[in-house]
Amino acid sequence: MAQIYTVFMSTLLGAIVLSGDALARNRVSHETVQQSAISEGGPTLAPFQHVRFCIRYPSECKADAEGRSRVDLDPNTFDLLVRVNREVNVAIAPTNKSYDTNLSDGWTIAPGAGDCNDYAVTKRHELVQNGIPPRALRLSVVRTSSGIGHLVLVVATSKGDLVLDNLTETIRNWESTNYAWIKIQSTRDARFWSEVKPDASTLSRAHHVRIAGR
Repeated sequence: MAQIYTVFMSTLLGAIVLSGDALARNRVSHETVQQSAISEGGPTLAPFQHVRFCIRYPSECKADAEGRSRVDLDPNTFDLLVRVNREVNVAIAPTNKSYDTNLSDGWTIAPGAGDCNDYAVTKRHELVQNGIPPRALRLSVVRTSSGIGHLVLVVATSKGDLVLDNLTETIRNWESTNYAWIKIQSTRDARFWSEVKPDASTLSRAHHVRIAGR
């Protein structure tokens, strides 16, 4: 896993171009890293199924104002992210749910079969159980390049916001996903959600999704 971490970090940091001498080009400042973090916009409605989820699993939605909102991305933490992402993707058989017609369907932790929502909440649960601060783990609603709504888990780290996704075993920076980012859990309270504040990259992806969906 240490080798995988090294390759990942080389790819992630290699995309950052800095001016100056050779030493400066190979050094990533704290300010540069923070530019890859998702910015919360104004408050927005939580997904209805997340409200139901919090009623069913109240411990998963507790406010944690005192906890850390970002975790150090060292090799051990990266190994944990890779392991949980892979194991949950394997453990849950993919299936479609009909939330509109089947009221018994809901977001479920560790089901035998489930959809993207079940993968995301299960990964969040497992990472909290393994010591990752809950505030550093946020569910996010995105739209794929084909215009389909999708739920992923975002992990806020010292090297930017990383995405755990049931569609891939690869841990990616949020800016590398080609998703249009719609809304995300609030850092301050897991029960509440915020819009994702647009920046140049998210606006570009949203435009691409609109064109592709015509």
